[in-house]
Amino acid sequence: MLQTGVPGVTGRSLRLQRAGRFTEPNESSNAENDTAVDGELDVPRRNAFGLDFRDFEKESLRNAIVQECYRKNHIYQTCEFANKKKEEYGKLDKAEMSIWECCELLKNYVDESDPDLDEPQIDHLLQTAEAIRRDHPHEYWLQLTALIHDLGKVLLHPAFGEEPQWCVVGRFHSSGDTFPLGCAFDNNIVHHQFFKENPDSRNPAFNTKLGIYSENIGLDNITMSWGHDEYMYLE
Repeated sequence: MLQTGVPGVTGRSLRLQRAGRFTEPNESSNAENDTAVDGELDVPRRNAFGLDFRDFEKESLRNAIVQECYRKNHIYQTCEFANKKKEEYGKLDKAEMSIWECCELLKNYVDESDPDLDEPQIDHLLQTAEAIRRDHPHEYWLQLTALIHDLGKVLLHPAFGEEPQWCVVGRFHSSGDTFPLGCAFDNNIVHHQFFKENPDSRNPAFNTKLGIYSENIGLDNITMSWGHDEYMYLE
């Protein structure tokens, strides 16, 4: 279980400076179309590899790694698999440590599902927290949320089971790479084509819009694909 003794994230981290992912508010890019204005924020349109954000289709070495991760994820993430993982990890008996100790466990892992990132996860946590601190200096709860949002990826570490990346990584956003199980796989899920090899896709009980569920039952009663977000929710 995670304790809440979090050291303050003060000053601009060395990792953030080294990675060079963000610019100061008074800096601007000379390249057209590098940023888009969203309210008062300049929102980058391209990632560190020069590709559009969340571009899962453009051919690149990075995207080949990402695609292989999703291929395995979509084949092996079944309703039975996810329920077994929730039962296993719901015991919360793996380890007990502070949040900062947990962050340090992520220094050797890079998220294979993210086409926009090739930094170790601890760098990503600090970059995200620092970016939120820069833009929202008085919203401490939001800075903390940014720091811990991927801590569930400790499942990759031997102390927490040394799980493969395909059943740890992923995120909730428009690409839909965290998804409900026990019902039909939506065509909008990134790399949807790989679901044809998933055993659940051949189960008639799972192949309708609602599958094993009914309207308005609430997210607590839905089995989602297993990963770091589900593990953090158990915490």
